[in-house]
Amino acid sequence: MQEGGVIIGSAAKEKPTTVPIEEWIEAQAFESTKDIEIPANTSGQVIGQDEAVEIVRKAATQKRHVMLIGDPGTGKSMLANSMTEHLSSEELQDLVAYHNPEDVNIPRVRAFPAGRGKAVVAEQKAQAAAMKNQKSSAYLYVCAAIIMLGVIGAFLYGFTVLLIALFGVMIVLLLFRNPMGQRVETAIVPKVLVGHDPGDSPPFVDSTGTHAGALLGDVRHDPFQSGGLETPSHDRLEAGDIHKAHKGVLFIDEINLLRMESQQAILTAMQEKKMSITGRSDRSSGALVKSEPVPCDFILVCAGNLDAMQGMHPALRSRIRGYGYEVFMNNTMVDTEDNRLKLVRFVAQEVVKDEKIPHFDKYAVGEIIKEAQRRSGRKGKLTLRLRELGGLIRVSGDLAVNRKAPVVTADDVRNAKVSARGLEQQIADRQVENLESYQLFSTEGQMVGSVNGLAALGADAGLSEYSGIVLPIVAEVTPSQRKEGGQIIATGRLGEIAKEAVQNIASVIKKYAGKDLSDMDIHLQYVGTYDGVEGDSASITMASVIISAMEDIPMRQDLAMTGSLNVRGKVLPVGAVTAKLEAAARMGIGIALIPEANAQDVMVAKKYFDTMDIYTVSNLRDVVEMAFVDSPGKTEYMEKLLPLSEDGGSGVKKVEAPVDFEVKQPVPADRKREEPVEKAVEVEEEFIVTGVKPVADPRPQ
Repeated sequence: MQEGGVIIGSAAKEKPTTVPIEEWIEAQAFESTKDIEIPANTSGQVIGQDEAVEIVRKAATQKRHVMLIGDPGTGKSMLANSMTEHLSSEELQDLVAYHNPEDVNIPRVRAFPAGRGKAVVAEQKAQAAAMKNQKSSAYLYVCAAIIMLGVIGAFLYGFTVLLIALFGVMIVLLLFRNPMGQRVETAIVPKVLVGHDPGDSPPFVDSTGTHAGALLGDVRHDPFQSGGLETPSHDRLEAGDIHKAHKGVLFIDEINLLRMESQQAILTAMQEKKMSITGRSDRSSGALVKSEPVPCDFILVCAGNLDAMQGMHPALRSRIRGYGYEVFMNNTMVDTEDNRLKLVRFVAQEVVKDEKIPHFDKYAVGEIIKEAQRRSGRKGKLTLRLRELGGLIRVSGDLAVNRKAPVVTADDVRNAKVSARGLEQQIADRQVENLESYQLFSTEGQMVGSVNGLAALGADAGLSEYSGIVLPIVAEVTPSQRKEGGQIIATGRLGEIAKEAVQNIASVIKKYAGKDLSDMDIHLQYVGTYDGVEGDSASITMASVIISAMEDIPMRQDLAMTGSLNVRGKVLPVGAVTAKLEAAARMGIGIALIPEANAQDVMVAKKYFDTMDIYTVSNLRDVVEMAFVDSPGKTEYMEKLLPLSEDGGSGVKKVEAPVDFEVKQPVPADRKREEPVEKAVEVEEEFIVTGVKPVADPRPQ
């Protein structure tokens, strides 16, 4: 979609395949990634960004600027690099700086066809060397003649004449072989600021993180500024990246981190297509030098995350928007068979690029694709945060190298998932150990005013997948001691959104509690949240534990839940459902509750369904039905919440486990072909399409 120069990335309307990965990979003809052909051009190696590739190609052809916005690792720098493949190398120019005899502080700059500038400088150097040799020869001849005359005079008139001749030689050397003479020879030699050889590709200059001098050009400081010892000003010019990118591409990632002054200078260079080189330091002698305008006709490709737009110079973004394209990168693609083949090619590309790891067999590639499914966080999708997926590929390859294997196997990938855990997962594991060691939560029995919530780490990192953690929450109700009435007091370093969520659930409780909340204080505590809590995904957890404390109804301790709650009592979807469910299963939770809308996002491993049941809920009544232990108080409160149910019945549904699939394991080379292959055991990570069906009896105990 294009509107006002803005290109909004969007996946095509494709339907995901229902073929399980194991069945699909078994049907593929290749044996390892060594059999996969890799495109020679960079644009062909970009995965899942077909619309962006087309836009970049069009921008390169029309010489338009581009801004790429999206998650890290989605191919922004590779896309920028591919632009040079669509630019003509015939337009390349050499930029040469000359001495200006009229004003030494304004060096002259000339442009030549590619390769010609170096030749001109070489000719000038040869001419200067010839002049220097000619002068040296003349000095030698004069000195030799004086010495010969001195020797002859010594024989005729005495030794004094020879001394006079030697003194004359010293005078000649002092007068004629001085730095001033050498400076004239040096001054006529120009300097190549930007040079190319015939046939060179258009330049791609990555200026990410550069300071003003490297980006815009600078003039070197000269400690010897007089007496004939100074360096000519044109010889101290240093071209910036904007000049090196002349007739090519200038790439700046994290554009919002560039200083406003530098962004303004880039804007001027884009408009004028030329910019003088001057000294960037006021304390340097280079501050006195300002060259003639130096050509810098480049295509700017700037990139960043969503927050990059806030830190950009408004005029710079307006220039890109008005004379180019803004592209929002895809972070997922539809799980079709064609896109699976693209991920197969991606694995092959990473192996070739790394040059240190062996190729992957087809079953190892299948494990990588399953991990791409899981990291997407949604059923029928594949993640496009390929840099992080590439990290898993390299760790898997390292494990194969350690055991001196010729190819990477599925077992290597499974083991790599453990050893290549992100920081968020390691932090989550450490917090779980602390909770277990101090017995801060329970997974069995029943208790009033206590429940296990589910949270996620990594939401704001922008660099890694989510990692789940079990988060115990407790509540207590006490008589109010304030004249102003009761209040809800939530502790645990709650963020702004979490505090607002507390106010939202208060409206639901007030409506259906049937009690005067002004006479009581409700205390809500997040246990062990030393780093704070943000978000509203614990809304149903807070609401249920408060109701339990108010009504004195015990709650199941083998149950954990996650979900947002609006002011009308409806359960809303949340993020990182798969990571939260995996954490719950690892902690021994027997039942997990998630929003009904998140049923399609469940991508947990088959093994977790053997120890944990997953149910979806659509309103607060469903939560009470599942989380509270059967009692008269529960029955009475469910009657109060009956208006939340559209048909007056239960909205709880059970998420079905994926269907088992028998994987044909390859026969190891060291085993005989006659030996039967054992029936494959259950694959550790089996992300098949999950189904949801109504549950007549949710069996709360």
